[in-house]
Amino acid sequence: MTPIRRALLSVSDKSDIVTLARALLTHDVQLLSTGGTAKTLRAAGIPVKEVSEHTGFPEIMDGRVKTLHPRIHGGLLGRRGIDDAVMREHNIESIDLLVVNLYPFATTVANPECSVTNGIENIDVGGPAMVRAGAKNHAAVTVAVDPADYAAIIDELNANSGCTKPATRRRLATKAFAHTAQYDIMVSAWLASIAQPDRPRQLFPNDLPLMFHKVQDLRYGENPHQQAAFYRDARAPGASVASARLLQGKDLSFNNIADADTAIECVRQFVEPACVIVKHANPCGVALAASLTAAYERAFLTDPTSAFGGIIACNRPLDEHCARQIIERQFVEVLAVPVVEPAARAILATKPNIRVLETGDLQQPSQDALEIRSVTGGLLAQTRDLSMVSEEQLRVVTTRAPDKAQLSDLALAWRVAKFVKSNAIVFVKDGATIGVGAGQMSRVYSTRVAAMKAHDQKLDVRGSVMASDAFFPFRDGIDVAVEFGVVAVIQPGGSKRDDEIIAAANEHGIAMVYTGMRHFRH
Repeated sequence: MTPIRRALLSVSDKSDIVTLARALLTHDVQLLSTGGTAKTLRAAGIPVKEVSEHTGFPEIMDGRVKTLHPRIHGGLLGRRGIDDAVMREHNIESIDLLVVNLYPFATTVANPECSVTNGIENIDVGGPAMVRAGAKNHAAVTVAVDPADYAAIIDELNANSGCTKPATRRRLATKAFAHTAQYDIMVSAWLASIAQPDRPRQLFPNDLPLMFHKVQDLRYGENPHQQAAFYRDARAPGASVASARLLQGKDLSFNNIADADTAIECVRQFVEPACVIVKHANPCGVALAASLTAAYERAFLTDPTSAFGGIIACNRPLDEHCARQIIERQFVEVLAVPVVEPAARAILATKPNIRVLETGDLQQPSQDALEIRSVTGGLLAQTRDLSMVSEEQLRVVTTRAPDKAQLSDLALAWRVAKFVKSNAIVFVKDGATIGVGAGQMSRVYSTRVAAMKAHDQKLDVRGSVMASDAFFPFRDGIDVAVEFGVVAVIQPGGSKRDDEIIAAANEHGIAMVYTGMRHFRH
């Protein structure tokens, strides 16, 4: 156990620093501090010695140099029982507790008006240097970088006559190195994001800086024998499953989170009131309507069997009527909406096991946000699939053109297909999905699966439209779709047999439009 006799406090986040300082005084700890922190402590009536007085060297260069001094770093790095003689020779006093958190770099550069100069000035140098020094010497030095740890430190000092335990110092040192590593990643990512006159901004730098904070440990992963945890990208823009607030229900599982992500990302594609129901990573029902309740009811009718125990996402505030319809009609694992109205929340509270996520405004995230996927021994990074064609960009390739209602349904089918596992086939009729074929090795079989699902729910495929996430390699996909009653098709085009596929569509008298854009999802 190591007694704390001298502490250096230098924080940008002043939360609870006065409480910690007062607790240290009860153990006769000498307090050293820098500019802003020293002012805060003095204003609270706490005696403190300025670092510049301790080192005998003033802060210079507008505060750029204040703690980079042998009396500071020697006090942090000096090994008790080994470096005592050299510390006495150079009048270096040990620093036993270091309390530092770094300049608010992330907050500063997140401001759209932040200049490059201002961003660079907010890169902390002395803070990380001290943290790393103290953490390296955690055999003797306690390092705190998070105000959330102050209470535990105070309790330990009170319980151990002003001393800390080796296990505590090791735990805090581990956290300290993670803190400086994350800080460096933030700075590196920001510098890489700045376009320079001699080079474009780097989306994919040679070294990819990633920083994720653990939200929670999960009970298990995809299967009970797998361990898992959920991490949040602190730099990710916009509303998402990672930033959503859990209003009620059990903790989210690994599969809940994955499916809720698909549902939220799909429903945010639509401007009209929309509802998406997801089961096992695929939309099993999607609908647009004049009201949220109507959209939910039509999405549910696509595949009530799969909707049982599914994930529901909506793009409008959840009202009392819609909430009642959902809980009276089905068992739902997760319900994700921008806002839950008070009356709806009271209804949902009668089913406390339903996990309710409040996402906030579902605006599209930045095109530059990267999508990361792990593989054994590495990872894949790509920009998110946010692109979508407008009605004006569609190219009619058949003799017959789709009418206005069919164009609207084709647009819906195309947006849904983007979130269905390849090979993806989506049937839509009158603003709602009526059949979804997902994850088949053959596009023809995906078409048959979609038709089978519609048939099982007694939904009439005749007069429906179909979306395919990628081109048809052979005409059989068109032939099969027409057998079931499809009258219009949307697909990327680009097959070597495009002429053959177009001829098949013309032969059957159906409309077909090309997007020129593929939406594989693996």
